[in-house]
Amino acid sequence: MLESLAYILLFGIISGYIFYRMKLPSLLGMLITGILLGPYMFNLIDKPILDISGDIRKIALVVILTRAGLAMNIQQLKAVGRPALLMSFLPACFEITGIAIFAPLLFGISLTEAILLGTVVAAVSPAVVVPKMLNMINSGLGVKKGIPQMIMAAGSIDDIFVIVLFSIFASIVAGAEVSYSSLFLLPVAIITGLLAGIVIGYLLSIYFKKFHLRDSVKVIIILSISFLLVALEGKLEGIFPFSGLLAVMSLSAAILFKYPTLAARLSVKFSKLWIAAEILLFVLVGACVNIHFLKSAGLLTIALLGISLLFRFTGVSASLVKTHLNMKERVFCMIAYSPKATVQAAIGSIPLAMGLPCGELILTVAVLSIIITAPLGAFGIERTQRRLVEA
Repeated sequence: MLESLAYILLFGIISGYIFYRMKLPSLLGMLITGILLGPYMFNLIDKPILDISGDIRKIALVVILTRAGLAMNIQQLKAVGRPALLMSFLPACFEITGIAIFAPLLFGISLTEAILLGTVVAAVSPAVVVPKMLNMINSGLGVKKGIPQMIMAAGSIDDIFVIVLFSIFASIVAGAEVSYSSLFLLPVAIITGLLAGIVIGYLLSIYFKKFHLRDSVKVIIILSISFLLVALEGKLEGIFPFSGLLAVMSLSAAILFKYPTLAARLSVKFSKLWIAAEILLFVLVGACVNIHFLKSAGLLTIALLGISLLFRFTGVSASLVKTHLNMKERVFCMIAYSPKATVQAAIGSIPLAMGLPCGELILTVAVLSIIITAPLGAFGIERTQRRLVEA
């Protein structure tokens, strides 16, 4: 296991640096490293690590969402409340609709299978988007209009919304009994997650003001509580709706609101943690990619992804109607809201494991969506942010 971790970290650093020097997103190098090290190529990652890769990727997500919360200016976010809310579900709905229309025509699958495919593809990746938005906040780009804050907040809710839809339509396609009430529990999960995070963050701020602790100890405490919140979501599944990842983000946002000087110091600490977490996240996402499925990904699959992105862009545009964003900034939001990675890697193989006839197609499209949109989206953000967004 130690040998595998060494390969992941060393080759991840090297490939990321090479791609950075080539003016390409470093995460693309990490993804390719994961593919090469993974079980479908050179098989240099031990099975125990692959077995817990989902948990490791979740740890990385906790780190980046905590960073996001520590940079989430509540007052600026309130100014873009309506478009942030719309972007949390409208672009995904548009994208699922586009796939539902065209996938049956291109691949001959049923409408419900096409919708299931749409729910796998439609999620945006906070692991790709959030670091880029944090860099924008640090450089002051779009902060006055709340653009990076809006995209970060909406992207986290977007994932929850899409995963709920996926669970519903996976049951429908499998012929199992499904409860549509789970869709109506989505707002409850969002509200309970936000409230839990705010209360805990507020209490932690009071505790940290009263008792002197080293910042490193505070980081450990925050991480530990965040892990418990994410674990609590799993324990409450089917019993009570709760979003652990939203709780993590709102916890750190509450610390920023209540104790901004501490939040600034903690943000530096979590930025350093992200250096290792990013490598683990994207290398392990790449290791999940079955390169052999890409052989069946013809031009029709690429065409479907192109169509789905056009529908997604339309959804983003609709979400930003009657806002103070100019046309260049709206185009940037479309680009920034396109990368896909973590959700597709997490759920893309589930339909195939369930034995669904459309499982191989769904996995192929999910893998291709990661390889195409993650690097292109990250590259597009880096190349266009200073041209399209005002400081």
